[in-house]
Amino acid sequence: MTAIAVQAQRLLAHRRPHRSFFESFIRTLIIACAALAVVLSSIAICDGHWLLAEDRLFGLWNFCTTSNQTGLLCLRDLSQAHVPGLATGMVLARSTGALAVVAAIFGLELLMVSQVCEDLHAYRKWAMGSVLLLVSFVLSSGGLLSFVVLLRNQVILTGLTLMFWCEFTSCFLFFLNAISGLHINSITHPWGQPRKF
Repeated sequence: MTAIAVQAQRLLAHRRPHRSFFESFIRTLIIACAALAVVLSSIAICDGHWLLAEDRLFGLWNFCTTSNQTGLLCLRDLSQAHVPGLATGMVLARSTGALAVVAAIFGLELLMVSQVCEDLHAYRKWAMGSVLLLVSFVLSSGGLLSFVVLLRNQVILTGLTLMFWCEFTSCFLFFLNAISGLHINSITHPWGQPRKF
């Protein structure tokens, strides 16, 4: 009986202390907002039509022209848009955008696992998930910036489509959730011991 009691006490000592309602609520809110950012970014990348300039629609995957006779004509060959460097630059924009979504999915998974697992490494998983969201922000903002720089002569504020603003919003949410996640991890001091990252 003594050995069983010692092992039970050891298991209880390794369990995470009970979190307050406020802390759990904030962490759940961060996870929900990160999930929303992943959905918005995924939709924006898959659709890809981010800029309408006069009769031309610029996207990550194709380039479209509109006319009264033919309607909407889309071409995958971005060099047909006659914008210098557009074909190669869009490869960078869509690659960074897609990688941002992948990193955010892994980050979101780590955030959720850290909430479910009751072990000593939960705060490290949370911190790693927050860092991956920060990486998503960097990649996503890089994709947005490269798109705007490539089409700087055509960009007008009213020409930016809803899909562009979805990506912009998700980029902002990645940053906000990453910083909030790292901050709440730093102020809660989960197990009263030095944190290793």
